[in-house]
Amino acid sequence: MRHATEHAHLPTAELDTALRGGPFHVALRAAIAARGLPLQRVQHHLSRHGVKVGVTSLSYWQQGARRPQRPESLRAVRALEEILQLPDESLIRLLAEADGRATAGRPAGRSYRSLIQASDVLDRLRAELGCSLDGGLHTLGHHECVRIGARRELAGRDAHHIVRAHRDGVDRFIAVHHGDPGCRPHDIRVRALENCRTGRVRWDQDTGVLVAELLFGTRLRAGDTFLFRYGIEDGTAGPCREYLHRFGSPGGQYALQVRFDAAALPARCHRFTQHSTAAPRSGRHELRLTGPHHCVHVVEPRIRPGIVGIAWEWE
Repeated sequence: MRHATEHAHLPTAELDTALRGGPFHVALRAAIAARGLPLQRVQHHLSRHGVKVGVTSLSYWQQGARRPQRPESLRAVRALEEILQLPDESLIRLLAEADGRATAGRPAGRSYRSLIQASDVLDRLRAELGCSLDGGLHTLGHHECVRIGARRELAGRDAHHIVRAHRDGVDRFIAVHHGDPGCRPHDIRVRALENCRTGRVRWDQDTGVLVAELLFGTRLRAGDTFLFRYGIEDGTAGPCREYLHRFGSPGGQYALQVRFDAAALPARCHRFTQHSTAAPRSGRHELRLTGPHHCVHVVEPRIRPGIVGIAWEWE
């Protein structure tokens, strides 16, 4: 107990700094030191949470020699946040940020910080249009077709929605587009394709987020269903390496197809999921391009809150 008491009063400034800026192993080491727990005790607490991790692995994690990646290891990290009395998602967030950075020979994904920043901007742009989070609509079906151009750019996408109103008076949908880094939102065009017309459009240059009203031309009553299609013409940024969609609430089927120009075919493709912007990517599954169509796709029978996406590598 003397050992624990001596460390329990260590200044928390070092821990706070590590939790804010990372990296993961530094934050973990500082948290264990602040709580005064030997690694054997940490292992014991983890076992009481139903998670088995060896002392050697814990040592490697806090030295930065290895990072937790397997599902069981990620369960351990979430348990460590509770055991070490840390804020929820604090260690998981640092892992996600590390996964978002470029590693040798592999392009960077979208970082936790960029996703959170875009989310904050999206909330602001929605507020400017006077729109609630779900807009009074429940998704029954959502199919997207993303087009990658000959310059490897995100050329555009088409979306087909089937929705049901859960309150009276709904007459519009707020479409959201996240451009790639370096895009020019003011040059991105929104096309109303079926059963809607384009209303107000707002964008943010720094994050590349664009929102647009799609007006139905009729007011739905609670329980009414509605089908509509729209398209986004982008092509304003550099090479694209992934496309993802974030869902805030459960819904019906979601299908995502990515079609590549014949002059710009990827070396490899895979699908992925995330429980939240703070969580590491999981559910990785390799996808094969289909013959003459140069497409890959994923289908989620039931939408769950979180992120679904497809990523690829260029030669």
